Amino acid sequence: MGKKSRVKTQKSGSGASAVVSPKEMMNLISELLQKCSSAAPPAGKEWEEYIQIRGLVEKIRKKQKGMSIVFDGSREDYFPDLMSWAQENGASCDSFTVADFGPEGYGLRATRDIKAEELFLWIPRKMQMTVESAQNSVLGPLYGQDRILQAMGNVTLALHLLCERANPASSWLPYIHSLPQEYDTPLYYQQEDVQLLLGTQAVQDVLSQYKNTARQYAYTFTAHIHTTHPAASKLPLKDSFTFDDYRWAVSSVMTRQNQIPTEDGSRVTLALIPLWDMCNHTNGLITTGYNLEDDRCECVALQDYKENEQIYIFYGTRSNAEFVIHNGFFFQDNAHDRVKIKLGVSKSERLYAMKAEVLARAGIPASCIFALHCSEPPISAQLLAFLRVFCMTEEELKDYLLGDRVINKIFTLGNSEFPVSWDNEIKLWTFLETRAALLLKTYKTTSEEDQSMLEKPDLSLHSRLAIQLRLAEKQILEKASASGRAKRLHFQKKQEEGALLPRYEESDIALLENTDSDAKLPIILRKLEEVEEGQEIPMEEHSPFLNGEKALYGMSMEANGEKVQEETQKVSQDVDSALASIGISNQHGQREVGNLSASRTEDNPKENSE
Repeated sequence: MGKKSRVKTQKSGSGASAVVSPKEMMNLISELLQKCSSAAPPAGKEWEEYIQIRGLVEKIRKKQKGMSIVFDGSREDYFPDLMSWAQENGASCDSFTVADFGPEGYGLRATRDIKAEELFLWIPRKMQMTVESAQNSVLGPLYGQDRILQAMGNVTLALHLLCERANPASSWLPYIHSLPQEYDTPLYYQQEDVQLLLGTQAVQDVLSQYKNTARQYAYTFTAHIHTTHPAASKLPLKDSFTFDDYRWAVSSVMTRQNQIPTEDGSRVTLALIPLWDMCNHTNGLITTGYNLEDDRCECVALQDYKENEQIYIFYGTRSNAEFVIHNGFFFQDNAHDRVKIKLGVSKSERLYAMKAEVLARAGIPASCIFALHCSEPPISAQLLAFLRVFCMTEEELKDYLLGDRVINKIFTLGNSEFPVSWDNEIKLWTFLETRAALLLKTYKTTSEEDQSMLEKPDLSLHSRLAIQLRLAEKQILEKASASGRAKRLHFQKKQEEGALLPRYEESDIALLENTDSDAKLPIILRKLEEVEEGQEIPMEEHSPFLNGEKALYGMSMEANGEKVQEETQKVSQDVDSALASIGISNQHGQREVGNLSASRTEDNPKENSE
């Protein structure tokens, strides 16, 4: 199966730095751990903290230069070994081969015609690297005593990968050899590439990802690698555990991990699935599952494939922010693209308790992470319900809290067919129009300027990814603002015409339950995609055993921790001004639109605030 020895440690003659004393290295990494473990910075200081953390990391990387493990040859040299190893271990290998698809990178190419829904790929458990296989490896004793590893399967997988890479007798070497030596996740961006994302909705996740990774590395180094901990004494990482090593392992896991059932089927565990993880993404449906009877991951064809065509799978309903941050690519035709936005009812508002109660009955927290979608309508049933409640007057709130049919009324909150009132609809769409327009003003560049930058032939890949993501956010916000304006005008016309308000009747239950329109579904029958502040965002298209998508790395590493910020006075004034311009005022002295809060990071690295 190819060369017997293809791993080496870089030597001092190839640019390695002078020998660094263990004490000096420990002091630097301890400083990094302390910095990454300190309290979250004040709003507006996130970029400043990132610069400080990155500065420490670069010092460490410079002193560790030449100490990382690398493999001889190019990645494609190892693909024949990968296919041979897979065949020897019972995987299906007769329908495809690994090929280079240019800008898309390596993927699977059909070696025969494959019909849609035909089972063409299966990978037995013994080939997969899982948290369970980590427990049965040299990492097992440490896993049994370390609560962080037990709680964070993705970190366990990253260390498992590094330990097996350093073991010349590892059964997984054919797979590990085939992995990229570098990735295009933001962990590999230059500082100027990350700076291009300042002002976007995605930048906070990028900064958090870097901080989390640095903290995990520093913790592992100080607690397990350079320590006398007996459970860590046999780890093959004592001589070489650099930040670049850990960054590589983290990126390998975050771009590839997925959930499979444990051997007894009682729960799920994280896994790296060789060969299957070579498939590139396209729009479609989940076509991967887990066969417990045969104990293997199975994938059926998403569509008909002719011989020599690339075989794709659908990673799931991810936004481009998730693709860029966790997978390292931007998907141009993403039908599921969206922009996260934090919204909340201010606790200082007079009607807060009433609004929070109505929202609670609808299964929606008073402070949430919602999304503006690239499709029409740009808001989900949950966000529609939230905005309706937020914009309610005191009398409207009472109508949804008291009486015999309040459950039926709650049932219709997320249904576009049953407005609370024409006035309420005008208010909520006015807010959406104004809020999206205000967010657009915070970007330093226009959509046209971004498009011009993307036409530059000398633009680096990482800069291109950052600008593509920035532009996609703006386009979604532009569509949301235009949609809000169109809806506002529509409901203003309804109000001016004196149109009767549609009323919910018991007979309408069939309409609510049987429609295919997302906006018409009752919210209590739908999966709540938006999550409460501080909670992780659930992965979508979730099956009991396998997501069918390359799962997000780091979602459970650290809850955001920050509370939803009060909306700025400027936003309040702008929204109130917009309402006044169309003849609407907040009745009963209520601050019903201006108190809706949303946090973001502004463009200026010195003055950004949420």
